[in-house]
Amino acid sequence: MRNRLPAPDPLLRLQASITARDDRLLGWLYDHGVLTTDQIAAALFPSLDFAQRRLRRLTVLRAVDRFRPNKPDGGSYPYHYVLDQLGYHHVHAQRGLGPPRRDQARRRKQSLTARPDLPHLLGGNQVFIDLATHARTHPNSSLDRWQPASAFHEPGVFYREGDNTQIMAHRLKGLPRPDGAGVWTEDGRSVPFFLEYDTGRERLDILIDKIAKYQLLYSMSTWAWPVLFHLPSARREANLHHRLAGIRPSAIIATTTADLRAATGTSPADRVWQLTGRSNGRHRLIDLPYTDTHHDTELPNPTVPGPNGPA
Repeated sequence: MRNRLPAPDPLLRLQASITARDDRLLGWLYDHGVLTTDQIAAALFPSLDFAQRRLRRLTVLRAVDRFRPNKPDGGSYPYHYVLDQLGYHHVHAQRGLGPPRRDQARRRKQSLTARPDLPHLLGGNQVFIDLATHARTHPNSSLDRWQPASAFHEPGVFYREGDNTQIMAHRLKGLPRPDGAGVWTEDGRSVPFFLEYDTGRERLDILIDKIAKYQLLYSMSTWAWPVLFHLPSARREANLHHRLAGIRPSAIIATTTADLRAATGTSPADRVWQLTGRSNGRHRLIDLPYTDTHHDTELPNPTVPGPNGPA
């Protein structure tokens, strides 16, 4: 009777099949929770069909899992992809982390499928996906860093050597909690930024309070990154600029709208950003002013996602 060969280890089977593009996708899902088929295809693949074939393969390999929310008026949204358990094992191995929890993928998927602000998470992710998509077709540009909101939740994350030590005391309620942050590069020049993604459901006073927290950060530290407010409409943008005219924040605040970008077919890298307190038109992302020289070395790393996924 012949001896049976042991079944191949599923993780080794996955790692033998992983490409550099897969690595990038799995890292994004680890850090940012969930991406749709359309987002993944636009940022990483030459066609939707190519993306769908590869995602099916990664699903079979248990690197990713997927769900498809129902629309309130009938039908369903595109597939939403999250990491499956072997995907967590692969990312942990790549990043030199300890083994993930045995139920990490199940718990995080359950949290994301029930998350009431899932459209907000996907919308914020979309801004970075649009930058990655722009970079894929513009060889002299790149999205060098994409940090999730969770990277800014740890105590003391904003503190730098030489800053006012009182910044540590404001970590819970006095400092901003951006929806993400990144570093965008074109032709050898880089600009770091914070992102605030606005769906229009919050009162305008909430946005003013967020800007006040960036003001506090700027006054107590060496952080001087532009803060990008991605707003839903021109009316919302005009109202925010009107309110800020009486405040004149020293923080660099730039706004754009989903309406403008949809009407002009532009990406966040294009000339769509309007600086508060200035009337000299809109600017490209790379042309926004900043004075912070530490962004290449002092951008926080994401924390290990919990079962609730990114905040």
